[in-house]
Amino acid sequence: MTNQNNISDIAVSCAGISKHYKKVQALKNVSFEVSKGEIFGIIGPDGAGKTSLFRILTTLILADNGNATVNGFDVVKNYKNIRECVGYMPGKFSLYQDLTVEENLEFFATVFNTSIKENYDLIKDIYVQIEPFKTRRAGKLSGGMKQKLALSCALIHKPAVLFLDEPTTGVDPVSRKEFWGMLKNLKKKGITILVSTPYMDEASLCDRIGLIQNGSFLTIDTPEEIIAGFGQQLWAAHSKNMNKLLTDLRSNANVKSSFAFGDSIHITLNEDYKTEQLRHELEAKGHTGISIRTIKPGIEDCFMELSKEGVRE
Repeated sequence: MTNQNNISDIAVSCAGISKHYKKVQALKNVSFEVSKGEIFGIIGPDGAGKTSLFRILTTLILADNGNATVNGFDVVKNYKNIRECVGYMPGKFSLYQDLTVEENLEFFATVFNTSIKENYDLIKDIYVQIEPFKTRRAGKLSGGMKQKLALSCALIHKPAVLFLDEPTTGVDPVSRKEFWGMLKNLKKKGITILVSTPYMDEASLCDRIGLIQNGSFLTIDTPEEIIAGFGQQLWAAHSKNMNKLLTDLRSNANVKSSFAFGDSIHITLNEDYKTEQLRHELEAKGHTGISIRTIKPGIEDCFMELSKEGVRE
């Protein structure tokens, strides 16, 4: 039974949220909760429904069905309250390209009746990296610097909940690592963070994640628990002809799943089917340089397996 203390610990709550655009069902009966002070990742491919969900939670669009609250406020009845207590960084750079770095930040501070000076401590660690370029127009910044400016603008009014829609897409690996370091620091300051990403490797940086596809969550849990729930032996297969190998594996009735991952193919097998038998069958098909080794599953393996199960259902 939920008690009042539990309710007070919830930063974001969704119950049965659905949304469609003409014939496209963007979200299907989505329900989840995010605790205060949590980094919650929503991970899935383009078109999975991540942006639609964020736009509903930040009161930019209305859901067709369902209810949602952010920081205790209803997204429909209390939309003005929500807009005052959330920060939103959309996937596409949406600041004013012709304004300088400093002018953009001052503009957003003014909109929320605050100032850079008043909340400088909150953005200091981020803004100090772009402050030397404060007179440069935003449109002339690099991808990583635009990212830092957008985050600073989203934080300038000291939001309780921060929504980041694919913030590291198109950003170099070094800037991605720096950005996640910034999020960890913001969490320490008590800010709840919801971040969407198509990058499976960013899952381990979140406290909990929701894997989403075609408008529905496949699962929601900690990255460790999702991996622990994979529930079967995973193998990495390799041969000199990888294209032929993938075709042959997918046509083998004893291979339950086969997905290309970098320089190998991750496979699961029927319980009574041995790897030595698979090796002999591949050799008979002309494969050479065959390697089949056990590996630990990652989040992407879990996503692919859950996606396959969803298709079967």
